[in-house]
Amino acid sequence: MIHSDDSESGTGRSRVFQDRVDRAQDRLGRWLHTESRELKPGRHTMLRDLLAGLPGAISSVPDGMASGVLAGVNPAHGLYASLAGPTVGGLSSSTRMMVIATTGAAALAAGSAVADVPAANRSAAMTLLTLLVGAVLVLAAVIKLNRYIRYVSQSVMLGFLAGVSVNMVLGQLPDLLGTEATGAVPVLKAFSVVANLGAVSVASAVAGGGALFLLILIGRTKLAMLGSLVALLLPTLAVHLLHRSDVALVKQTGTIPQGLPVPHVPELSLFTPELLGGAAAVSALIIIQGAGVAEAVPNQDGSPSSIRRDVVSQGLANVGSSVIGGMPVGGSVGQTALNKAVGARTRWASIWTGIWMAAILLIFSGLVGEVAMPTLAAVLIYAGVTSIRPADLISAVRAGIISTIAIIATFIAVLMLPIAAAVGIGVIASLLLQLNQESLDLRLCQRRWDDQGHVIESPAPATIGAGQVLVLVPYGSLFFAGARTLQRRLPRPERNGPDGSGSVVILRLRGRTTLGATFLKVIGTYAHELQSVGGELYLTGVGHDLTDQWHIGEQSSLIAGISIYPATEEVGSSTRAALDDATRRSGGRQPDPAHRVSPDITNERPQAS
Repeated sequence: MIHSDDSESGTGRSRVFQDRVDRAQDRLGRWLHTESRELKPGRHTMLRDLLAGLPGAISSVPDGMASGVLAGVNPAHGLYASLAGPTVGGLSSSTRMMVIATTGAAALAAGSAVADVPAANRSAAMTLLTLLVGAVLVLAAVIKLNRYIRYVSQSVMLGFLAGVSVNMVLGQLPDLLGTEATGAVPVLKAFSVVANLGAVSVASAVAGGGALFLLILIGRTKLAMLGSLVALLLPTLAVHLLHRSDVALVKQTGTIPQGLPVPHVPELSLFTPELLGGAAAVSALIIIQGAGVAEAVPNQDGSPSSIRRDVVSQGLANVGSSVIGGMPVGGSVGQTALNKAVGARTRWASIWTGIWMAAILLIFSGLVGEVAMPTLAAVLIYAGVTSIRPADLISAVRAGIISTIAIIATFIAVLMLPIAAAVGIGVIASLLLQLNQESLDLRLCQRRWDDQGHVIESPAPATIGAGQVLVLVPYGSLFFAGARTLQRRLPRPERNGPDGSGSVVILRLRGRTTLGATFLKVIGTYAHELQSVGGELYLTGVGHDLTDQWHIGEQSSLIAGISIYPATEEVGSSTRAALDDATRRSGGRQPDPAHRVSPDITNERPQAS
């Protein structure tokens, strides 16, 4: 008999497993069918995507070089990343219009991660860091860590991105003005420049200032997408025509290899725990930015984007970037917006961006080293200033003192600490904000009825007197701090003699699917307080999952001494039953007229979030 049961159980498990396999195959088949259509577009669509990819490749030249400078490595790393990111990302992303490329935040974080590596090994360390970023992103998607990004507060993100933007501006002042600077963080470097203005190179300042002027001027026209390229070319051309040898050139930061990069394996011997921590910080930024891009550019056919698949795509793009000597890449807001603006239709626009980039490197890589460094600094400064969103910051500040504190604290952390540490502070700040919000959001209301039979909801009273029956409804979270807030707001029974005798509190919990140990502790303490003066606590609308969890029935209950009324299909029946019992318990006396409870008092109201 036991053997027969085991066989039936094994057969059932096999059937469940086979059903899962069939469903997975069905999903894979639908996905392959959709992707095959995407990768085989019509002739007209293919032509549009081919042309749409060219502006993206052209703008990737200054953006990629600037990202390499921002990270403190050879600009070639940014150029190679601009080749691999759009190509690999375009082939694999769920958000088809997303362009995976270099970003200012990721570059700044990557530069912070390799800042302590000796200069001779920094390029190799950057390549290894990019490989680690790819591995962390893929692992995060496999174990579904990306779903926890939603717990990062918007206030924290705004403060973080504002800090990154300011760091971009301050960190480029030395290159813009052609002077040396000292300091561990961009703020200190900026102070160093201001304190030593006599060492500023006039020619560098003019070249950088001219590039900034062109960026601002062209940015107001229809040719804005070419602004960065023009800002690099014209001042650089003037520097060479005037033979200004005192203006630094890109080739002075390191040799720019000719032609396309040769695939190679990163130097694994450079691995350190600190480098892995930096990779985790960069990965967190990439996931957050990628989710924002996916939200901003939904798929044109209405199909939903998979954040998890986008994370995998960005991970694969980083692996590809690492193999050819690139730096970290992620979903780029600017490149994706450009991709959409120039008429891209499918994922092929991003793929063509990478292909065009390969052609540019093959033909023009020798000219890259001749670009004037102040012009690259100007491009980064312009990008940093334009990426600050004052309207969003003002709206968040107006939301309250908590949001303001979160923004300021994260902003200061980004300015004064390494990016990895600032990301950790941001995550901790988000968790603290979540707990604080849970405690502040909780409202405890009393429900009663007036002489016309209308249901009245008002704040719960501070005390409960003799013979009173109160129906209380909590709105908001009842976890952790929320449960402690409930404890403070529950009405206290009067203790002067027998006046509190017969008081009943009915706490409605309909719709609650999970309640933690803190809540059980709070209501247990409150029930004991009521019982000490002859009162009683009723819990109504309790879900069946909770009743099973609390062992209510023949077994012992975790909340013994409290009357439990499980929820039924008829909304309000458990509370009506509790009211009847409360009336009988008080010897047939009706509740005080000022606190009478309507028979239909249990009509549902939406739970506050």
